[in-house]
Formats: sequence, structure tokens, C-alpha cells
Amino acid sequence: MASNEPIGVFDSGVGGLAVVEQIRKLLPREDIVYYADRGHFPYGPKSAQAVLSLSISAVEFLLSKRSKLIVVACNTASAAALSELRQQFKIPFVGVVPAIKPASLQTRSGKIGVIATEGTLHAEMFQGLVEQFASGLEVVTVACPLLVEFVEEGRVGGPELELALHSYIDPILESGADTLVLGCTHYSFLKEAVERIAGPEVAVLETSKPVAKQVQRLLQENDLLSETADHGLITYYASGDLENFNEVKEKLFSVRAVE
Repeated sequence: MASNEPIGVFDSGVGGLAVVEQIRKLLPREDIVYYADRGHFPYGPKSAQAVLSLSISAVEFLLSKRSKLIVVACNTASAAALSELRQQFKIPFVGVVPAIKPASLQTRSGKIGVIATEGTLHAEMFQGLVEQFASGLEVVTVACPLLVEFVEEGRVGGPELELALHSYIDPILESGADTLVLGCTHYSFLKEAVERIAGPEVAVLETSKPVAKQVQRLLQENDLLSETADHGLITYYASGDLENFNEVKEKLFSVRAVE
């Protein structure tokens, strides 16, 4: 695999763009191919087998674009499919997992909140993270099915979103949690709104930056860093409505002042 081939990234929709943002900042010379599987959105309520099948299809598409490394930029897909993908395809993979470990090291109250999709919270991978890193701590989990819908529509503010966030986050705050984990890449676009509701005493953690650092590490280890001096290109693909995807992408990027 040539080092100047692109990094492949996929998600069920626009959530993985938060990961692309951080990869772009850390590795500006790398080409990136992004695939949004919006034709099958959302992944969260689907069975693990269905998510695995969709993930395999997404990987095959990214490999057709000559990806040298693939980022599974979806917590639900990482939980359901990452292990099988690594066995089936001989290419480096990077997944995303909720930031349970850093949250466990950061909490002062011994109580951690996690908001995520149903698929992530019910996965063995998530339970394993809690057992490994949060044993003896109280972990309060809330499934938030509406939040990915807001982000997929490019709505990262407004009274309806605030109401939904309060319904999900208030019970976590009432439990005494002082650390809140955003367990879905879509939620990265809602971090500022979550921080306003949670208040300054609650740390809000997400995983886009650590994922980008892991991408950098694997590229270095496999001698796959781009050798070009040029600024890398990002190419976007989507199942479903590509035009709508681009509209939402531009809306999200304008809010976050992302390139």
C-alpha cells in the first residue's frame, strides 16, 4: 500500500466529520476519503449483525478507493464490528470507544455519566470498558436516540435541542456525576451545548482528538505517512442523499469554523 493513498473514514452519517476535523488538524498532508452511510442511518437501533454487515460494505467501498488505513468513526459500528473487520481485512483500523478510561481517572465524585446510542451501551465492548476501567465507580448511562437526528439535520442549537439535552443530561447531573462522556461521534458537534447545561464543574469528554493521534501513530508505525508536501484533499461520498449530506456538512462546518 503506497503511503500517498488516502485515509478512509466511515460513519452512519455526519458524526465522523468531527474525527475528520481532528485528523485534518494533526495530519494536514493526508488525503482523506469519507463515506457517510446515510442510506442506512441510524446505526444505533440496529442489531449487531446488521451493523457488522453495513460496516463490511463500507470498508469494501473505502478499499475500492485505495484507503491505506480505515477509521471506523462510529461508536456503534466500532462496538459491533471492529474486531471482525480486523480479522477479515488486512489493513490497519482505528475505532472509537467511549472515554471511560480518562473519565475514571478524572472523576472526583466517583460518578461518571455516559450518553450514547442504544447499540453502544448494550455492546459487550462497552461493558468491558466499564469493568476494566470503572470498577468501583458509579456509571450512569442514558441512551439518547434523538441527538443523532438533530446533528444529521445540522441543528446544533435551539430550544428543541436544549429540551432534549436536559431530558437526557439532568438525571446524570442529579446523580452527582462530575464527568460526562459523549459516547457517539455525532455528539461532538453538541459539546458546547452539553457544556452549557452541565455547567463548569462537570468535565465533558469526547474522543476525536485521541482517535486522530492513534491514526498518526499507526501511520508512523506502518511507514504510511504521506510523503507529499501538498495539502491533502478530502473527498466525500454518501449512500442516500449526497446533496443533503453536503448541505448539512457545510452547516456544521460553518458553526465550528472547520475548514
